[in-house]
Amino acid sequence: MFKVAIYILVAIFITIFILPFFYTVSAFELNPNEILSSPSFSHLLGTDRLGRDVLARVLLGGQTSLIIGLLSASITSFIGLFIGITAGYFKGTIDKSIVVLIDLFLTFPTFFLLLALVSYIQASAIVLIVVISITGWMSMARLIRSESFAISNKPFIKILKLANVSNTKIIFKYFAPLLAPIFLISFTFGVGGAILAESGLSFLGLGINPPDMSWGSLLSDGKAVIDIAWWVSFFPGLFIFLVTFCLIQISDYLQQIANTKEALN
Repeated sequence: MFKVAIYILVAIFITIFILPFFYTVSAFELNPNEILSSPSFSHLLGTDRLGRDVLARVLLGGQTSLIIGLLSASITSFIGLFIGITAGYFKGTIDKSIVVLIDLFLTFPTFFLLLALVSYIQASAIVLIVVISITGWMSMARLIRSESFAISNKPFIKILKLANVSNTKIIFKYFAPLLAPIFLISFTFGVGGAILAESGLSFLGLGINPPDMSWGSLLSDGKAVIDIAWWVSFFPGLFIFLVTFCLIQISDYLQQIANTKEALN
């Protein structure tokens, strides 16, 4: 299943980012003669209620969704990595302060915190990346903190500290490689979570605003005509499902590898 998930994910990325160079139909062109046309050779995924080509819009919206997902997960993962290592390595007052901060953020349900922030800000791709990053780093930080505690108690780390090796060298040379599996697992989960968060906000009308589009906003556009034109919502929803499902499969596989190595050690 892992290899199948990789192949599907690579195929989706190629489709979303490469196919638009060859499929040059406009995602914005209105065609009153093709309103809600079902999938055909002229419009492979049909048209929406304004006669716009659904395939062209899914490709363009997919670029927005995937970029938001990747950038948000990257920022979230590095914030969580930095905070988690800081707490687990230095311990004491620093750790207690960070734990209080994490618990404070976790007090609020993440999606409702997203809703609260976005409702006061004019949403755009950059704003969504920042907001999702701010509200999504806590789980990563807790995982990294827990693992950092275990690493910092290993004999060779204590010896390095006694030898007055700099904290920066210990963290980058010894902590980072050991934390890499957890980082990758959290990152893959983070990408899927960010895409779902953006899609949920856009579906509720609080995400990407027209004329820009994402899979979530396309899904929202189609809900009004889903009973007579299923394809308008189905295809963006299908892409959201495929990407998140593949990322979960990859995360599970990485988790199995990490658990196996830990058991052997």
